[in-house]
Amino acid sequence: MRTLYSFLWYLLLPFLFLRLWLRGRKAPAYRLRWKERMAWGYRPGTLKNSLWVHAVSVGETLAAAPLIERLLADYPDVPLLVTTTTPTGSERVQALFGDRVTHVYCPWELPTALTRFMRAFDPQLVIVLETELWPNLCAAVKRHGAKLMLMNGRLSEKSYRGYGKLPRLIRPMMARFDALAVQTQVEAERYMALGAWPERVYPIGSVKFDMTLDTAVKQAASQLRVSFGDRPVWIAASTHPGEDAPVLAAHKTLRAQKPDALLILVPRPPERFDGVADQVREAGWSVARRSQQEPAADAAVYLADTMGELPMLYAAADIAIVGGSLIRIKGIGGHNILEPCAVGVPVIFGRFMRNFSEISQLAVERQAGFQVGGMDELRAALTTLINDPGLRAAMGDNGIRMVSENAGATDRNLELVLPLLDDPASQFTR
Repeated sequence: MRTLYSFLWYLLLPFLFLRLWLRGRKAPAYRLRWKERMAWGYRPGTLKNSLWVHAVSVGETLAAAPLIERLLADYPDVPLLVTTTTPTGSERVQALFGDRVTHVYCPWELPTALTRFMRAFDPQLVIVLETELWPNLCAAVKRHGAKLMLMNGRLSEKSYRGYGKLPRLIRPMMARFDALAVQTQVEAERYMALGAWPERVYPIGSVKFDMTLDTAVKQAASQLRVSFGDRPVWIAASTHPGEDAPVLAAHKTLRAQKPDALLILVPRPPERFDGVADQVREAGWSVARRSQQEPAADAAVYLADTMGELPMLYAAADIAIVGGSLIRIKGIGGHNILEPCAVGVPVIFGRFMRNFSEISQLAVERQAGFQVGGMDELRAALTTLINDPGLRAAMGDNGIRMVSENAGATDRNLELVLPLLDDPASQFTR
């Protein structure tokens, strides 16, 4: 089955390059470093006995960051490789870790490319994040003789059903994992049903609860809030096409009650920044763009057209709406609502949260957030919170407690990592 799967990947190769080229029209970074997608140009033995952490993009990189920092601190002499698949993820890795880690793009799911990659970077342990389940990558890791771990694993009901339709491909892949650290017991049962060894599956919670806001970020948030002036501020974060219009409509409703209210709008992906700025102006609002350091004092909308600043932006707001959830969007299924909760900001999110279903349910149960079903409910939740400082404070405190009480998954992941190494006491050497 995997032979046929690989053959299809090779057939798709011209279209993969074409896709990079087309995406590069709006995001030029996709047209760069294309050799890394094929693992061309690497010298065998570039790294030796490395530890490889694979994240997809920004969210996964941030989730892995506490573990990476722990490994860098505890084992400074161990080569650490961090891969992503997107330019934004690449930027985050470089911003967070600089030259303390080796960063390249993860190669495509081609056996020849993966073999070249393994020879170059020689991992002894590979940690993949969340849902990075690739049959050829997993096979290449084991063929190389390395250990394989899933960190912060999640698996929605929809994804579970999809994987279940390909048992001859998926079951061998699942059996190759030496450890699967998953977020919930429900997900643990799904992974086991797909072929993971029960004794290797550990429901240990989400590492996304393990977040702290360092002093520099707190100071930046405070300075930004001062620059806004004494006015109500709410943020609509990680919005996708189709969500900006209802957000701007809600802002219109809010401004009818609070004429000085400010919306921080954070669109995704970054190639949408210019188009959303035009959409704001067409709606009749004045807009200040963060990337151009335009002052927000007199603006109705502050367009956060930068990357990597979301925790700071949440901390500068009174209320947060998290996008990717207000309408059904293929391949999204919501975004992380724990970031605003961690900084004491009440959160509003929509119905489409399949990738964060347990966390969103917990936020509602703990009265840290509102889940809304449509525009009317969105407007109602927003106006209720903006007019009730006591409720905002109570929900913010609830969010902080919820995050704090569920923290610790990073430590539990580290406890799983160390036994997978041949000799942790000898700096990971074989």
